[in-house]
Amino acid sequence: MKIVQLLTGLPTVVTNEERDFIQHHPERVKITSLSEHDQWLAQTLVRKGIYSISKDNVTLINNSNEKDTRTSL
Repeated sequence: MKIVQLLTGLPTVVTNEERDFIQHHPERVKITSLSEHDQWLAQTLVRKGIYSISKDNVTLINNSNEKDTRTSL
């Protein structure tokens, strides 16, 4: 591994379905407005660190301030 890779962070791999979700919900979205399947996708994206949940547990927030290092499968 190169020093540049350590400084920029490791890439996060997302599926095509997750990529489509990210494109359709670029910033903030109410969790209750999502379908059951989209809530499941959101949960996996929170685990990957791409999204975070607001303090009131109502809003899904895209961590767009970080450098985009996602790669598709």
